[in-house]
Amino acid sequence: MMLRHIPFLKRVFLYSITAFGGPQAHIAMMMKLFVDRTPYITKEELLEYNAFCNLLPGASSTQTVTLIGYKRGGVPLAILTLIVWVSPACILMGAFSFLLPHIESQQLDRRLFQYVPSMAVGFLVYAAVKAFGISVKNLITWIIMLLCVGATYIFFKSPWIFPVLIVLSGAATNISKKRIPDFEISQKKVKWANAWLFVTIFLLAGFFSETSRKKDWSARKPLNLFENTYRMGSLVFGGGHVLMPMMYEQYSVRPEVRKITDPAGARNQIEIGKEEMTTGMGIVRAIPGPVFSIASFTGGMALKNMGAAVQVLGCLIGAVAIFLPSALLVLFFFPVWNYLKKYAIVYRSLEGINAAVVGIMIASTLYIMKDISLADATAESLLNLSFIICTFLLLRFTRIYSPFIVGVCLLLGYFL
Repeated sequence: MMLRHIPFLKRVFLYSITAFGGPQAHIAMMMKLFVDRTPYITKEELLEYNAFCNLLPGASSTQTVTLIGYKRGGVPLAILTLIVWVSPACILMGAFSFLLPHIESQQLDRRLFQYVPSMAVGFLVYAAVKAFGISVKNLITWIIMLLCVGATYIFFKSPWIFPVLIVLSGAATNISKKRIPDFEISQKKVKWANAWLFVTIFLLAGFFSETSRKKDWSARKPLNLFENTYRMGSLVFGGGHVLMPMMYEQYSVRPEVRKITDPAGARNQIEIGKEEMTTGMGIVRAIPGPVFSIASFTGGMALKNMGAAVQVLGCLIGAVAIFLPSALLVLFFFPVWNYLKKYAIVYRSLEGINAAVVGIMIASTLYIMKDISLADATAESLLNLSFIICTFLLLRFTRIYSPFIVGVCLLLGYFL
């Protein structure tokens, strides 16, 4: 039965190798690839999925594309979708953990990616325009959208901002009691398997990691790596720009402090050099796919002194441990959400939630634009502005594939 989903998985693969710009820009690409080009889901469903995933910890764009697969083919296709989506980025970042010791960061040719931020802004503008037409229709949604634009822009780097805005916006549209769902509510049994699996892995990882540390097992580093990465994937809100500072503190800052305070205990700890870590943080922003794929890089770097085979294992541990909690959480909570939204209080919340998503998109566009030279009246600023406008126009008024736009952007960046 999976054979009929091969065209969908091909589309997911194209998305995985061309999705630049972080989770907000990823949503724009999903809208083009999975809504406009081939209607796998509706615009309303995509916005709802995105809003729902922003309420959960973990990789929101990964959870969103996983839900698209879940809608089309249940849990088996959701798992395949997740694997296809994360594999290219994780393989690339894992490979960099092998290559980095042999190259200098200054040797990395960054010209190839110089216009990627401008292209990402073009995608975001396109998504915001498309979403605006279906989500902002009355006074309350206008107010919610504008407030979310301001709050998101000011507190963009705060991990709590997205879930807080979505919850408050949903509460705001419950002031009105007019909208009531027109379908019956039938009692539904909650399937707890994914939730119990998530908790069990969390507790077992902590137990074995601490035991291996105290008894100094030979497998201490791989166990510590899995526990650290799984814990981060389970608790981080706010996406990759929150995850990376957490990893920097865990693997680069804390080991240096421990060497001073507890030299004996620091003997067999996981440590990644600050320069290596910051280089990896720069590389992951320049490749397509989820930013959480940096876990594959940190996994490889953490075990690089234990041999090539163990280093490959480290890359695999990092990739699995960072994305597994996201998948378990979203596949557990989404059926619950689908059931709860049949109640009037949740049904009315969707209007505010969708308006909040539009506000977050607009604020993300403005936030990225502030780091792009646009108003300097130089050749660079004119080129940046041209990339933004051309990307938007191609997406809005043509049926050109998004991967083609990305490829042209990379080539022009290299040669201009």
